[in-house]
Amino acid sequence: MATAKTGSFYLTETVTIPNATAAGSVLQGSMDLSAYVNVPTGQAIAIEHVDFIWQVGADYAGRMAGAVASDTALTAQLADLNPGAGLMRADDHSLVASGQINVDFTNNVLTDSSDFYPDNFGPAALSEAFMVVNDTLYLSVSNGDALTTDLLNVTARVRARVVKLSTKDWMAIAIQSTASDN
Repeated sequence: MATAKTGSFYLTETVTIPNATAAGSVLQGSMDLSAYVNVPTGQAIAIEHVDFIWQVGADYAGRMAGAVASDTALTAQLADLNPGAGLMRADDHSLVASGQINVDFTNNVLTDSSDFYPDNFGPAALSEAFMVVNDTLYLSVSNGDALTTDLLNVTARVRARVVKLSTKDWMAIAIQSTASDN
């Protein structure tokens, strides 16, 4: 069982997709959690909520139509293991949260789709949040089509708290977070 050591606080990371970025590119940013995660004391991060914020242009006020020129999907994922140059499948235990914007450029329609906020594959006793025992979170962002005239900023805003886990729970989460389902 997790015992809260702090109240909730926010962590943020932004990844910028420059204009003219090739279709299907995956860009990445990271959040350093080393000040919060401590192996000897069983200290971990409990992620309570994740929001993805999409902003177009250097002034953050552009329209999505200024960034894309055709139908496309823009994807963001937050993970506690580095996915490298790709995106993760939804059943990967390292996937904390994901979301997508679908742009129907032809009909001028934008749809926001949130898959997980946060996802939780953990045991029932720890299900109130996604527990992270790794010292880095990775924000991966992908564009389905090439961006045209404007850049796109994607920010992950993470509400978290520091928790103390029992040795048994800490080890279980550490083992699960390093296992690969692929």
